[in-house]
Amino acid sequence: MPYAHHFFTTASLRLKERPEEWQLIAAHAGVEPGNLRLLRQVHGRAVVSVPAATNGEWHPPEADASVTNNRHVALVVQVADCAPILLADTSRHAVAAVHAGWRSTMQRIVVTVVERMHREFGTDPADLVAAIGPSLGECCGEMGEEVVDAFRTAGHDERDITRWFSRSPGERPHFNLSDANRDQLVIAGVHQDAIHIAGLCTRTHQDVFHSYRAAGPAAGRMAGLIRA
Repeated sequence: MPYAHHFFTTASLRLKERPEEWQLIAAHAGVEPGNLRLLRQVHGRAVVSVPAATNGEWHPPEADASVTNNRHVALVVQVADCAPILLADTSRHAVAAVHAGWRSTMQRIVVTVVERMHREFGTDPADLVAAIGPSLGECCGEMGEEVVDAFRTAGHDERDITRWFSRSPGERPHFNLSDANRDQLVIAGVHQDAIHIAGLCTRTHQDVFHSYRAAGPAAGRMAGLIRA
């Protein structure tokens, strides 16, 4: 296969805390544990490029997405309600891993990633396949009005905001994280039928997935990873 999509459930927060879990993940991805490329995620829109060279120790940079065409590494994002989004260029064998919570989604992180892949690897968005993993669903995605206002201030179209935030009488708005990222991928040029959404709510299925909404600071993390 020219690329592979992987989602894993893990209680680890950092590689050094539970190395045995990361060793299993690395083995499944077919790379050495030292070639897992993690990030220091900050709910922003920064994207980092992982170079072709594999020599030297990796110091996780502050970012919420990474891109590479290096087949010897696996890109990793960690989530517990945020959406892990994996992108693969079926023509040029470049890949990306994205950590998308509502803040990064508001900042259009997936659009930034597609633009970065085009600039660095010559990626045609029409050649991309995308997977949006389990995340907080609209059913449990209750948000304050200030979140809706933040999307409006960020310049999102009012029709998109109406689609992404559902409202019931007397209740706060509920955000559809997966749909918002799917729509932004389509805007970026990815074919809608090439976007695959797990459609599983992490809070609803907390017996299977880790959920910060359900467990708070004690929540573990899941890892989404991809290799070119």
